[in-house]
Order: sequence, then structure tokens, then C-alpha cells
Amino acid sequence: MRDLLRQRTSLKEEIEILLNNQVKMEAEASAKYMAMASWCDRNGFRNSAKYFMKQSAEEREHMVKIFNYLMFVGGTAVSPEVSAVKQEFPTFRSVFESALQNEIAVTQSINRIVTQSRKEEDYATENFLQWFVKEQTEEEDNARHALELFDMIGEEGSGLYMIDKAILKIGKDD
Repeated sequence: MRDLLRQRTSLKEEIEILLNNQVKMEAEASAKYMAMASWCDRNGFRNSAKYFMKQSAEEREHMVKIFNYLMFVGGTAVSPEVSAVKQEFPTFRSVFESALQNEIAVTQSINRIVTQSRKEEDYATENFLQWFVKEQTEEEDNARHALELFDMIGEEGSGLYMIDKAILKIGKDD
């Protein structure tokens, strides 16, 4: 039956696997951002908690977008299982460092799928992924900007308060 279904779609099995892996990665990113929001909230950084909840919702939207694409093109979309995510962070800054590392990993994954789509001559998937390429450029920029606040404002005295206050402005001036 699987072979019969495969004949009804131009989606190559390798691309389907990569896209389902990306669905899982986006789900994990959403869960990581919720954990970051919780840590920030517990430690008095309410604006950062809101920021990370917004990021979590965006990652879930990305997951659903890819999931829907898989179904649309006749592939098999797999509902992801999310493993346990890190709940504790040593410092406020380390939360944002982790966020940047996560965004870079997502960008690299998207780029690998685009590269493979080109190799497989799957131009529909490559075209679909261009939105994610642009989105990841913005996400990395926002994550870097957040980290730059720690260097520009400093962490001493009321610095952490000022950073938390400034976080909500990230991405709004685009």
C-alpha cells in the first residue's frame, strides 16, 4: 500500500523524512521556548517570559505549516514526539544564548532541506521552504539582538531589569 501511495505524490521519501524531522525540531523548539518562559517567569523576568511564550507559539505555527504542507503534497505527516527539554538555566544571559544556539540549529536544518530539495529537483518544496529561509534570518537577528542587550546595557545594578524591559521591543521595529 505504501508504494501505491508513493506513486500518488512527487514528494521523494528522503524529503518527506527531512520535513518530518523538521516538524519534530519545530515542536522541540516550541517546548524549549516554553521552558525558557517558565524559567524567566520564576526568576522575575516577566517581559522575557512573554517574549519566549510568543516565540514558542511561532515555533508551533512553523511546525503546523510544515505538517500541513506534507499532507497537502500527499506525504505522510508524522505527529512529533517531544523529548524532555532543559528546564533550568544558570543565568538570565544563558537563556538567550541557548535561544540563539537553537535558532542557528533550525537555520542549518532548513538549509539542509533546501539543499536536498534542489538535489532531488523538488522545486515545490524548495519554493515552500523559502518562507522559512527568510523567517530564520529574522529569528537569528532577533536572538542576536537580545544577546547584544546584555553587552550594551550590562548586567550590573539595574541592568537585568533594563534588559528585561527592552526585550519586548525586539522585532517590533522591523
